[in-house]
Amino acid sequence: MSDSATGKWNIGIGLGVMVLFMLYGFFLIYMRDFAPSREAWIAGSNVSPHFEARLAHAHGNLFSLLNIVFGALLLWLPVRQRRARWISLLALAGLLMPIGILSEIYLNLPPVLVLVGAASIVVATALFALELVRMDIDGSKSL
Repeated sequence: MSDSATGKWNIGIGLGVMVLFMLYGFFLIYMRDFAPSREAWIAGSNVSPHFEARLAHAHGNLFSLLNIVFGALLLWLPVRQRRARWISLLALAGLLMPIGILSEIYLNLPPVLVLVGAASIVVATALFALELVRMDIDGSKSL
């Protein structure tokens, strides 16, 4: 197990953001099934902004789960400290993608956060993959 607490932030923030996107999912269910204007919501479900809302919900939960998994692996595996910090920060920055989608829908902001978040999660995943391939796990270190 790593002696670093780097992965704890990914697990904690990942769980927190997952709760928020779960609640957002419940809001989407309410709008589709119970809101007084549900027929209009359903009619527009495959076009903006409803389509983007579903994208934000799905990507928010996926990227939260990725942060939880990355955090656990960073705690359990002998990842080099500097590399672990970069992977952790980039994975957390990946959460900007679904937040950016929501900021486009509700605040009419440009998609800068979406692009930064998307690039960050891809780079974090690639760095982690490279680190795992290069990792030397001998018999004294176990998962």
